Order: sequence, then C-alpha cells, then structure tokens
Amino acid sequence: MTKPSLHELLHAAVTAVGGMERPGQVTMAEAVAEAIDDGSHLLVQAGTGTGKSLGYLVPALAQGERVVVATATLALQRQLVERDLPRTVDALHPLLRRRPEFAMLKGRSNYLCLHRLNEGVPQDEEDGLFDQFEAAAPSSKLGQDLLRLRDWSQETETGDRDDLTPGVSDRAWSQVSVSSRECLGASKCAYGAECFAEMARERAKLAEVVVTNHALLAIDAIEGAPVLPPHEVLIVDEAHELVSRVTGVATGELTPGQVNRAVKRAAKLVNEKAADQLQTAAEGFERLMELALPGRLEEIPEDLAYALMALRDAARTVITAIGTTRDKSVQDEDAVRKQALAAVENVHEVAERISNGSEWDVVWYERHDRFGASLRVAPMSVSGLLREKLFADRSVTLTSATLKLGGDFNGVGASLGLAPEGTEGDDVPQWKGVDVGSPFDYPKQGILYVAKHLSRPARDGDRADMLDELTELIQAAGGRTLGLFSSMRAAQLAAEDLRVRIPEFPILLQGEETLGELIKGFAADPKTCLFGTLSLWQGVDVPGPSCQLVVMDKIPFPRPDDPLMSARQKAVEEAGGNGFMAVAATHAALLMAQGAGRLVRAQGDRGVVAVLDQRLATARYGSYLKASLPDFWYTTDRNQVRKSLAAIDQAAKALEEA
Repeated sequence: MTKPSLHELLHAAVTAVGGMERPGQVTMAEAVAEAIDDGSHLLVQAGTGTGKSLGYLVPALAQGERVVVATATLALQRQLVERDLPRTVDALHPLLRRRPEFAMLKGRSNYLCLHRLNEGVPQDEEDGLFDQFEAAAPSSKLGQDLLRLRDWSQETETGDRDDLTPGVSDRAWSQVSVSSRECLGASKCAYGAECFAEMARERAKLAEVVVTNHALLAIDAIEGAPVLPPHEVLIVDEAHELVSRVTGVATGELTPGQVNRAVKRAAKLVNEKAADQLQTAAEGFERLMELALPGRLEEIPEDLAYALMALRDAARTVITAIGTTRDKSVQDEDAVRKQALAAVENVHEVAERISNGSEWDVVWYERHDRFGASLRVAPMSVSGLLREKLFADRSVTLTSATLKLGGDFNGVGASLGLAPEGTEGDDVPQWKGVDVGSPFDYPKQGILYVAKHLSRPARDGDRADMLDELTELIQAAGGRTLGLFSSMRAAQLAAEDLRVRIPEFPILLQGEETLGELIKGFAADPKTCLFGTLSLWQGVDVPGPSCQLVVMDKIPFPRPDDPLMSARQKAVEEAGGNGFMAVAATHAALLMAQGAGRLVRAQGDRGVVAVLDQRLATARYGSYLKASLPDFWYTTDRNQVRKSLAAIDQAAKALEEA
C-alpha cells in the first residue's frame, strides 16, 4: 500500500470534523510537515478561522514520532482532546493503518489527591492532620464544595479538576490537592497505586500525542527534572502567551503570611533552637515588609538584605533539622513532614535568590489591599532559557493568530531567544516565519477607526471627550459593543458613566459576574455591551450580531511603573537598542492584535474596531501598531463610521426579524 499524501490525510481529517479545506490550512500543514522532516523550527501566524489545529495535528500524526502539544487555555486543551484528536485519529486510521494514542497531562496540583481526601489536611496550629470535611460547616460554600468533591471522587476516572462541573473554589480544591513538592511519592503513599496524577503520567508515557499546558512545558524546561515524556516534536499553540507563562513559572514570591505558615508547619518537627531561629527571622521580615514602599528594588536596602539572609539561613537550618528529627506522636508524620518541608524550601529558595542579587533578575515590592505585602523576583528575560531549553533537541512549531508584529516575526522571535530570521551560525537555531493568512476578507468585513480628534490620553486622567465618543458609537451600533480598557479603573468609570447616559443599552462589567456568565449574557442580547480589561482582550469569542463594535480606550502600553516591563526596557536601552519599541510597543501591538481579533470570528461578521487614542494616527510608532492588526479598511472619519455602524445595526436587526 502506498503511503498516503499529506493532502489526502488533511482532506480526510477536515471531512471528519465537518469542515472545509482552506488554502491557509493547507499551506500551514505543508510548512509544519517540512519543519518536522528537517528538524527545523517554525513560527506560523494563522488567522481566526484557518483551522490551525488540524493544520498541525495532521502532519504531526503522519510522521509517527511522539508529539507534545502545549496550549495556553483550558478551552483549547478540551477542544483538542475531546473533539479534534478523536475525530482526526478515527479519520486517519484507515490511511495510516495505525491508531495513534493521545493523552492529557497537567501539573500534579490539577489532580485530586486521594491521600489528602482520605487522611486529611496538614494544619498549622496543631499536630498531625485534620478532617477537612468535618471541620467545614456543611451549610457553608466551602463545606458544600468539599462534600461535592468527596462524592465526585467516587465516580471520576481522571481526578482532573477541569472535569468537575460546575467547578469549586480554589480554597476547596487546595484541601484535596497537593503540589509536586508536597506529594509523598507513589512508592511511599498508601494510595500510590490509585493516584490520579500518576495514572495521567502513565497514560502520557504510552501516548503518541501528549496535550499539556504552557506552565507544565515551562516547569519541564526550567526545573531540569523532566515531567513530560521524551518527544521529538513540540507544537506550541497560542504561542503569543508563552513568554508570559514561562515568566510566571520562573517568578518567586515571599509574603509574611507564607513565611509564617512555613514556621507553624515546621515548628512541631524540629528542635526548639531551629524553630526559634526561623520564628525570629520571620518576625524581622514581617516588620520590614510593613515599612517598604511599592516599586522595583534595583538595590536591596541593607536592612531588608539582612532580613532575607537571616530568613535564608534559618530556613536552611530547619530543612536540615526536619531531615533528622522524628516525632511518632504526630499523626501521619510523613505527610505533615512533606508539607512543612515544601513550605520551608520555597522560603529558602526565594530568599536565597533575592539575596544573591543576580543582574538577570528583577526584584520588586507590591502591596495589595486584599493580599497584603509581597516581595517578588522574576527573570529580566526568559529568551536565553527558551533558546537553550526549548529549541535544542527537537523540532518546534509555534503558532497563533498574532505572531507577526509590525510586519515581521522578528519581535516575537527575539522574545523566544531566536536571532533574526535567516541568521546563520553553529549555535543559532534555524527557523522561518510563515503567515498563512485568514479566510476572512478583512477590508470588506471590518473598519479600523482611529478617533484622531480626541485629546491625547493622560495617565489616569479625566477623558470626558472619550466618554462622549464612546456613547455616540454605542448608540450608532445599537449596543453590540465589546469595550476593551487599558485598566480596570477605566472600565469601571466608563461603565458607571454610560449606565447613566444610555440606560437603554445594558452594560456588563468584568468582575461583577464570572467571565463565562458575562460572555453568555453579552452573546444573548445584541443591545448589551461588555466592558473589561486584560482577559477580555484575548478571551472573548462571540461571532454574529452581538459583537459588531470593538472599542479600545487607548493603546495598551504597560504602565510606566510596571517593575518588570520597565526593567526590561531599560536593559534593552543599555545594550544600545530601542527599549520602547522592543518592550512597550511590542506588548501593546500584541494586545491590540488580540483585541482587534475579537471582531471578525465568522464569514458573516461585520463591524468596526474603534481606537479612541489619537496616537495610533499621529505618533511615529502608530504605523508599527497598525501593521500588527488585521488589514481592516482604515479611517479617521467619525461621520463615516457612525453611518457604517448604523447600517450594520439595521442589517443585523433585519436578519433578527426575518
């Protein structure tokens, strides 16, 4: 039997999912197959509606090597495992004459821990474990969640938190899950043979395709101890999110509450001298955290440096003492010991990292009304880490609807540790960028409107003219508006103001309901508007007449006082580069491209992306930002836009009435 061609395989897969082959999808599949064959790397920009999942799954399944697919969102992981992969495998089976196995793998804390569930939770104030089910009032939300979890544990086959619907609070889940550090290990745990996390790992070892998330991919790269099975091909979907997810995994945090919990958990397991040393160090750290001022710490103040060194040394003493002290009076001592050790080790590692003062780290102090004070440390850049760990021993394909910023892939490539496309060198990963386009006719389906007449936005200033403009746009559109704001405060102020001005158009505000409920309400009623900030720029998929106007209040540059972004910008400038373009403009371009992508989600969609910031039309960097957006018809004519919105609104109403 002759080997089936890539085109035959793709046609079979597309037919199986009830779709249509698109030129961009074919181009993408060919590029992925070529990269896998020659072991090179690929960046693919595939617009909404391209069908990129099949564009990489089909060539990956065809080559027969183990593939890891890493995504950023739960929605895409579910789509791959529950829909795309089962249908694709079934469709390709007669042609490939084999049935590739696939599995989902997440971090250990995503799975129910049977030891925690059955033996109880280590507590801070007393010896041993306590029964969380007895301790929580059955009538409370926590108690109800815990009882649901206990019932669910009897029926679930995966123990995966995301398979529990409806979900439970983070607080409830923490009572029945453990981190990798807190885990006793399958060989030492009475429930090791039934462990959901271990079963997921075993399934992944046997699978040809492993679907995971960016965070686990980052842990696999950073920590050295492999958590993913060996693989020859890596595909990173939603790749525009990768750098921020890796940065998040590589960020350490110290809070007084976290340190005090470590003290309490270790106190019963070590000698009095070691416990007192850690208690004293914790008190000194807490006093200083009450005095500190928010912002980046380019140099650690002397008194804080001493407090951190005291904390580091005391934590090291306790870690050693935990290993030598045994107390048989402590119920389930191994579990209590493991939890205490995990807490103290984290304190030691972060305190030591900040004390060492690496030039490659950024340290800053934050204070939240709800969470209190925290000291955080993050890498200045993760590009070197990604270059070394991600691209060394496998073919990597990274794909997203937004990878080509300012007209090329080099900006995103640089953030991933890649030299400009085409650069030669023995230690330089070879890659190419491919833009496979979109099935949508953006110039005919959408308008990019810049409100050039508005005053230049000032940071946190009163923007009465912007609110006037927003009111008129919503009225012209008949509602149907997704408002993307650069801060939560701006979204709240706009919602409060417009609810008074135009009460006939309901305005939903992020934070007042769960994101899922907000999007459901927005999609259900065309007159409704939805206002919010960061997660809405990327997380809304509402095709049809409910979303015909996407408004950005201003260009979403990072705040000037953002410690990590400002540090990265300064580092680029000190190296002779343009820090503003490399960091701030790239950040803004990526968010704007994602935000503008909310407008056209299907072939019949029509509408306007309105940017209420004159700088997109007047500033020198405006052309870079516009080049990062879909190729909408561009205008600064406010009257033309109002007429267009009114016409789109009338057409939508006619369809609704038909």
